[in-house]
Amino acid sequence: MAKYGMLIDYDYCTGCHSCEVACQQEHNFPVGLNGIKVTEYEYQLANGKIKIDFMPFLTDLCDLCMNRQAEGERPSCVKHCQSACMKFGLTSDLADEAAAQPRAVLHTHIPK
Repeated sequence: MAKYGMLIDYDYCTGCHSCEVACQQEHNFPVGLNGIKVTEYEYQLANGKIKIDFMPFLTDLCDLCMNRQAEGERPSCVKHCQSACMKFGLTSDLADEAAAQPRAVLHTHIPK
């Protein structure tokens, strides 16, 4: 199992895209490439109301900011998340926390 991971609670993501901007600036990715991508999902509930969910997904370019970890820092996207819906830490700790959050996803990374 991967040692470190990122837990994202989708109930609190507001779709501000701060994570995308922080990642792109941290890694100097060119336009169109990013380590994290926020996707918007719009759907209609049974009562007729429209609901919008914003879901950040890690891409293949994400390395959980290994360079920042080496300096004792959190990944750039986690640091700059406006809604504080992202947490970084040990996978085992985050897995326990994810069990109590029904709309959260745990992303992990094993360095190459």
